[in-house]
Amino acid sequence: MHAVVLAAGEGTRLRPLTEDKPKGLVEVADRPIVSHCFDKLRELGADEFVVVVGYMKEKIIEHYGDEYEGVPITYTHQREQQGLAHALLTAEDQIDDDFMLMLGDNVFDANLHDVVRRQREDRADAAFLVEEVPIEEASRYGVCATNKYGEITDVVEKPDDPPSNLVMTGFYTFSPAIFHACHLVQPSDRGEYELSDAIDLLIESGRTIDAIPLDGWRLDVGYPEDRDEAEERLLATREA
Repeated sequence: MHAVVLAAGEGTRLRPLTEDKPKGLVEVADRPIVSHCFDKLRELGADEFVVVVGYMKEKIIEHYGDEYEGVPITYTHQREQQGLAHALLTAEDQIDDDFMLMLGDNVFDANLHDVVRRQREDRADAAFLVEEVPIEEASRYGVCATNKYGEITDVVEKPDDPPSNLVMTGFYTFSPAIFHACHLVQPSDRGEYELSDAIDLLIESGRTIDAIPLDGWRLDVGYPEDRDEAEERLLATREA
């Protein structure tokens, strides 16, 4: 299964850590965030990485070259920062089967394998980890609604008034149907092509999308204090 890693972001909220490097190369526990992503995806059986680059893309390409720990890397270029659905579309030509998607600014120690297993069962067209967060933090994320079977019924991206405290994390599996949905997405109020809107289009078309509750932890490294917390957690995990 191919793995797409979205690593095109500038990371303005992470300054000064991103003054001379893209967000994906910010180090957590002495290693770039993207390296942590690659390690998890290798454990899940990724046979190729498709890395979407943008801001300071040459630094990521120079750092990793054409392979990581024996897994080949292909790079695609998001020329303008227009949202996750826009970024994902740059990888469309590289994908012809079910694939994993990881946001390149997330650090995980969680049950990612459960998501991959669900995708391989062929009962779902997509699956992703979901996490309960304090309601006051939910507006930072894509907020989900589910039915009694654990299927996603609605997703709203960064709502001012979150309908729940159940949010998407940065790890997904999809069939190639997600690309058609991304092509249909219109710019949001934020002016971006939102992945959550593409997921909603899949739901509206009758596709099944499963929510897998997070078992473990993950951190979206959006601010310097997030980097510090991720580092503390990783070091604590290693020492346990």
